[in-house]
Amino acid sequence: MYTGLLHTHSLLRWVFLILLITVIVKAWGGMKSKRAFTGGDKKLVLMTVITAHVQLLIGIMLYMSSPIVKTALNDMGAAMKDGLLRFWAVEHISAMVLAIILITIGHASAKRAVTDAAKFKKLFIFFVIGLVIILATIPWPFQQMHAFRGWI
Repeated sequence: MYTGLLHTHSLLRWVFLILLITVIVKAWGGMKSKRAFTGGDKKLVLMTVITAHVQLLIGIMLYMSSPIVKTALNDMGAAMKDGLLRFWAVEHISAMVLAIILITIGHASAKRAVTDAAKFKKLFIFFVIGLVIILATIPWPFQQMHAFRGWI
């Protein structure tokens, strides 16, 4: 089960990143061109937020069943001194939860915004901050301590 969740989480990451970047680009374009916020925009944002929440749920299931996290939680003092254990036990999950909270706040703020320009602006700001946090804490395979995981 763990391996299946891990592969699903890793592959869904790419779907989520594509959706997130698409919303950011469309929000930027909407701000600059002062175009109307359409039903298509609303659906794209909602799909992105739903994908983020699914990713979070899968990530929480992985966190609770991860052998690396279990090792870290057995001795948090030692885990805080080990970069790999600290990353998986604290940094990755904390940053991802924060990013998804910001994305959710951006979605809620945009829904409440009165003007289309304000909707695009709120989406752009919150989603870009979320994207930066996500990109900073994805376990990229080119990073030395995450090379064992591969590109999946």
